[in-house]
Amino acid sequence: MTHTTAPVAQTAPGGTTSGGRRILLTGVTGFLGQAVLRSLLETTPDTHITAVVRPKGSVTGRKRLEQLLRKPVFSSWAELLTAEGTAEAPVDGRARLKEIFDARVGVLEGDLTDMPALTEPFDTVIHSASSVSFDPPIDDAFRTNVGGARNLYEALLASGQDPHVIHVSTAYVGGIAKGLRQEGSLKADVDWRAEYEAAMQARARVDAESRRPETLRSQISAAKGRHGRMGPTAVAAASEESRREWVNERLIDFGRTRAQSVGWTDIYTFTKAMAEQVAEELWAGNGHRVSFVRPSIIESAMKKPYPGWIDGYKVADPLIMAYGRGVLPEFPGLADSILDVIPVDHVVNVIVALATQDVSRRGDDAYFQVVSGASNPLPFHEMVTAVREYFLKYPLEDDKGRPIPVPEWSFPAVEMVEQRFRAKELSAKLGSAAVAYLPATKRTREWTASLHKATSGLTMLRKYIELYRHYTKTEMVFDDANTRALREELSPEFLATHDFDITGLVWKDYFQQQHLPAVTDLTKAYSRAKSAQKKRASRPVPELKRTENTLAVFDLDGTVLSTNIVQQYFAVVRATKPRRTWPAEIGGLLTAIPGYLRADKRDRSELIRLVNRRYKGYRSEDLRTLMQGEAGRRIRASILPEALETIERHRAAGHRTLLVSGALDVLVEPLADLFDEVIATHMDEDASGVMTGYLATPPLVDEARANWLRKYADLHGADLSTSYGYGDSHADAAWLELVGTPAAVAPDLGLYAVAKKKRWQILEW
Repeated sequence: MTHTTAPVAQTAPGGTTSGGRRILLTGVTGFLGQAVLRSLLETTPDTHITAVVRPKGSVTGRKRLEQLLRKPVFSSWAELLTAEGTAEAPVDGRARLKEIFDARVGVLEGDLTDMPALTEPFDTVIHSASSVSFDPPIDDAFRTNVGGARNLYEALLASGQDPHVIHVSTAYVGGIAKGLRQEGSLKADVDWRAEYEAAMQARARVDAESRRPETLRSQISAAKGRHGRMGPTAVAAASEESRREWVNERLIDFGRTRAQSVGWTDIYTFTKAMAEQVAEELWAGNGHRVSFVRPSIIESAMKKPYPGWIDGYKVADPLIMAYGRGVLPEFPGLADSILDVIPVDHVVNVIVALATQDVSRRGDDAYFQVVSGASNPLPFHEMVTAVREYFLKYPLEDDKGRPIPVPEWSFPAVEMVEQRFRAKELSAKLGSAAVAYLPATKRTREWTASLHKATSGLTMLRKYIELYRHYTKTEMVFDDANTRALREELSPEFLATHDFDITGLVWKDYFQQQHLPAVTDLTKAYSRAKSAQKKRASRPVPELKRTENTLAVFDLDGTVLSTNIVQQYFAVVRATKPRRTWPAEIGGLLTAIPGYLRADKRDRSELIRLVNRRYKGYRSEDLRTLMQGEAGRRIRASILPEALETIERHRAAGHRTLLVSGALDVLVEPLADLFDEVIATHMDEDASGVMTGYLATPPLVDEARANWLRKYADLHGADLSTSYGYGDSHADAAWLELVGTPAAVAPDLGLYAVAKKKRWQILEW
């Protein structure tokens, strides 16, 4: 970890000198932290800020901080700086912004979970870093929100300094309650140290539970059902991934349940309450000054950095946009409950006031709830009405450009809404299970995608309902007496640029003129990006570049040919056996087909073995002769036109074309001239050249083909990252993921799901 700061001793743009106020800021890359940094730099020229930023991969903390300059939070300031110039003396706002930034912002590279030593002096510390997820695993939540706070205060104590700490918390730290919630210490009868230790030990306990035989057997069975066709390695990987997900979900449940058992709505508010205890014990308890800022639900800006500024969806926004898209017909909540929302710049202004103005409070007077409920209450039904009116006037559009109608909520009971969502989820899951038994066609693939999307959307909405219903049916009202008293102490000059008087805000105007347009623009941007991504995935393969060491690998059945190995066997029967024997052969095949289908679902190589057993007694030379006549011409005739065109394009580009198949080698010889190399299944023969019905080597399918392909690339100096692959079966996913450009050709439902998840190209040949 390194500590880099700008040379404060020299005068910087805005007048910064070594005598200015020095501020340590955590959480600077977050929504609130970005706005605090901008406000301090723009409006308090005598400050120098050091931000705690962790490196991310190869990107240093300094680089991550500089990347903020390209974000909207700073763009409006750059425009203002540009506007200060004249025709005679133009100003490059971006360059000027970078000068200010370089002169007044330093970086302490590190993470609160592994806090570096504080070797520079600080007058003020603004601690706004935290995990804002409502349902993380219990150990992650405590490590970040409680352990991070502990590490910060211990580092401050070790440095011997006495800065004023501004600890950003949340108004909901008081837990589940009714009535007026006053400012002041919580005095909760819960020991943060005991809770932290229990949370840190939870993962080991749950991990051990996940390794019990009965748990593992269930995961292995499910993995076989989903990924068996890709091979045992894929099954093992999927089983282990499932175990990890099980551990994660269990730890999320641990956190939610533990929080509710001691009176908090969720693990976020619980850990924020424990973090307040850390600050009270380690910092205030040792005679140092700490101010607690407790905002309610922070949403888009009222004025600064510009009206409507928001950095991604916040607490209420996923629900608002789900309503706007017409997929949230009802939501549980008390129509007359108070929804406590606060614009982000109001919170910033309180923090900046405490950090830079001459105000000093201690004890219960140092808790500032930045809220709206007491001074300018927003009933839930008024917010819903404002949102509905907005979407009736400016409706979102569906995929076909048609306006989406929005429902009118009647605020039913929680249980009723949850029952409806669970019934819809169950219906969608049953539909998905039924479609899985149908043949893979373009229509069934569309059904699968639609049902998966519906299931995922319903599950997510039900999760939102469970998480947010406590905020929409609360009977709490947060007092802001200390915050109002703080405002009374501030000068008119400061309030002219940093006011946080919530009483003048008209909620209907705020939502309809600022917040909803902002989050709607975000949604449209997400939709445009998603639409562009779909277009890229569905468009034809572009003109192939001439490259060396590039492979184009093709599967056979269902990819190059329209036939499969069972049809190929019957073609051999028709060409070699008397017509009177055909009914018996057809009857035998029809009887065997259910077993073949079950074998194919379990393991592709098992199907190949079963079908090829039927060639027992054939002579390979006889089959080879057969393929040189009408039977071979029929195989050539079954080549898919798009496959033939694609093969020719790859050969024209100088790519090495490979056909890799589980079919018998003698049966694919009619296709040999189309490829640079054909790799197929060879049958064991006796001394007289008669096939025994057993394979000479295991078939190259699923992960066996993947291993073969790795070896082949090594031997021939091929670059798999620039190579292409074409397959139609779930079993092909095991080797398609090795190449740089995989394509699923009229895929079965298993490969279709993989291709959608990994954004592979899906081709309909």
